[in-house]
Amino acid sequence: MDINIDLFSDTGTRPSDEMREFMAKAEVGDEQLFEDPSVNKLTEMSADILGKEEAVYLPSGLMANQISFAVHCNPGDEIIMDESAHPIHYEGGATAVISGASIRSVEGKRGIFNLEQFEKAVRTEDYHDPQSKLLSIEQTSNLGGGTIWPLEQIDKLTDKAHELGLKTHMDGARLLNAVAATEISAQRYAANFDSVWFDLSKGLGAPVGSVLAGSKKFINEARYWKQRLGGAMRQAGIIAAGGIYALENNLDRLKIDNENAKLLAEELAQIPAVEIDSSTVETNIVIFKIKGVKSAEFAENLLEDGLRVSVLHDKIRAVTHLDVNREDVLDAINIFKKYLK
Repeated sequence: MDINIDLFSDTGTRPSDEMREFMAKAEVGDEQLFEDPSVNKLTEMSADILGKEEAVYLPSGLMANQISFAVHCNPGDEIIMDESAHPIHYEGGATAVISGASIRSVEGKRGIFNLEQFEKAVRTEDYHDPQSKLLSIEQTSNLGGGTIWPLEQIDKLTDKAHELGLKTHMDGARLLNAVAATEISAQRYAANFDSVWFDLSKGLGAPVGSVLAGSKKFINEARYWKQRLGGAMRQAGIIAAGGIYALENNLDRLKIDNENAKLLAEELAQIPAVEIDSSTVETNIVIFKIKGVKSAEFAENLLEDGLRVSVLHDKIRAVTHLDVNREDVLDAINIFKKYLK
């Protein structure tokens, strides 16, 4: 079945012809030996964007999270994050397997919790308790619906975490969508975090990879874990070049994805059968519910007209990205209306 409009995820973005040509001409070497000029350039660019001393190129965001947890925590330590966070739901239990740390989840609102909730989650130093070692936030919150952690709230939480002796980590898979929406720099968002990464293969449109950044000491330890996990990619300059092209050409256009998501949400809100508060859509993720209809069946119906979305239990998720333009969004709205008369 042909998929004409793919709102399943921004992970499905495909490199443009211009990006492919740029990648084909990339200089390469052994990135594990720091001899790949394209990988070196990408990590230098990324460290600069995030305001950190160094960065390391990794195959995936999952690896970036898990390496960070392994560096910051010993087995039995505890990581505090929102109950909707990606490592809890979509990383195959990797935290238990790789770092041996446990997770203490907090019931936030749309993926975001406050200072009082964080303070309550931090363990005492009683030897009966696992020890709190890391605060982790997801910017933007995927299951929260692309919600943006407010900078003031980030500062309060990270300041308190450091005061209490905890390290701080940002899962910044869609951080740059937040930057596009708020015009607050990635460097400012990342300032109080001991580790932070962003994804190249979502809205930025590169085919592979993420970049993890932090202090020289942190990145040196992260490289050991990259090796242990089989993350060495040798002549990776070909795919790193996609990331370079994305950072040079696709940052500003993330605003278009955010605008298209807002358009989709506002139009869906006009359909009586749809439950959505369009005012909560801040970036490129739209989550909504259909009254009296099973989400999985509804999604199957949409496929008949070439429209693909993802299903989150009783809800539908639609994600805008560079392969979906304004006309595609308008066509998608008409397809939704067709099945919701």
